Amino acid sequence: MTEQLRDVAVVGAGPAGLVAALLARAHGASVVLVAPKAPPRDERTVAMLGASVEILEQTGIWPAIAGKAAPLRTMRIVDGTRRLIRAPLVEFHAREVGLDAFGYNIPNAILVEALDAAVEQAGIERITAFASDIQPGDDAVTIVTPDQCSVRARLVGAADGRRSRARDAAGLAVRSWSYPQAALVANISHSLPHDDVSTEFHTETGPFTIVPMPGLHSAIVCVESPAEAERLSKLDDDQLAAEFERRAHSIIGKIILRGPRQVFPLSGQTARHFAARRIALIGEAAHVFPPIGAQGLNLGLRDAAAFAAVVGDHRADPGGADAMAAYDRARAGDILSRTTAVDALNRTLLTDFLPVQALRGIGLYAIDRLPVLKRAIMRQGLAPRV
Repeated sequence: MTEQLRDVAVVGAGPAGLVAALLARAHGASVVLVAPKAPPRDERTVAMLGASVEILEQTGIWPAIAGKAAPLRTMRIVDGTRRLIRAPLVEFHAREVGLDAFGYNIPNAILVEALDAAVEQAGIERITAFASDIQPGDDAVTIVTPDQCSVRARLVGAADGRRSRARDAAGLAVRSWSYPQAALVANISHSLPHDDVSTEFHTETGPFTIVPMPGLHSAIVCVESPAEAERLSKLDDDQLAAEFERRAHSIIGKIILRGPRQVFPLSGQTARHFAARRIALIGEAAHVFPPIGAQGLNLGLRDAAAFAAVVGDHRADPGGADAMAAYDRARAGDILSRTTAVDALNRTLLTDFLPVQALRGIGLYAIDRLPVLKRAIMRQGLAPRV
């Protein structure tokens, strides 16, 4: 590998990093992707909302995955708490904002496989190794792998996760926090149709969410205390299916577990700035928050789109000071507003403070009864069009 200078290097090969590489290449930039081979198959699904579907269409992969995705035509919020003040049931219908669906739920493995194939077809150079050392310089960043292979690029997309080495190399500080929660994730089949409805039961410990998959299948995200999530994860399939059915109030009938279950501790993290020293943060390198409202990866894909836009707008030097300032401005408002909203909603579920519970109930009641407010909330949840 010669150390020629590339326009762009993307470190990390999750969905957001792969999309960033593809969109930057579409702007005519020379792109190298630095990331090890994919980890074992991920059984989780990802809900692609609004602008995210448009971004995937821009990569060219949408026709290959559309038939394997389930449309999300209705988003339902159910107050599943046993508290004195409870919120009303609220349903958001895509047709209310002139859409066929808010988005589509896609198995993560299928999404990554399609993006990997697109990267290969686009002729993007790929180094299948970790970035062990990242050295920002005045005119380029040097990336070194454990076998001492090195590559230089004018701009680096740091898509290497919440413990990002690239972010550390840029000197970008983060604010981190934790929640007394863990998410138990599993895929199921069921006897009654989900009717393309994603249902989120809000409980005292966090949301219990049923997200449609094609046919009589769905994904479950059950947020609980860490101890309870671990206990549930150790139940046999029949016991866990019965517990899910109880929590779902049998709205999708008899449940059968399909595949393994996984447990993820919940935490939050946000970078204080999103670009410096020719390194721009993408995905979980920039922001981490709980699985509420399907915002995480959708935010990461908007990072990728903004990253590529900076490449297109600053072709002479995509990592220069003006480009870094433009990326930071482009992402700050979106990331900070989403992080604040998701954190606040999660904490209102956990609090026993009666006035906060009342405010939450009043807010959902207003959303349900005021069509203008309801449509505004739906459009905001989908994010600006790209």
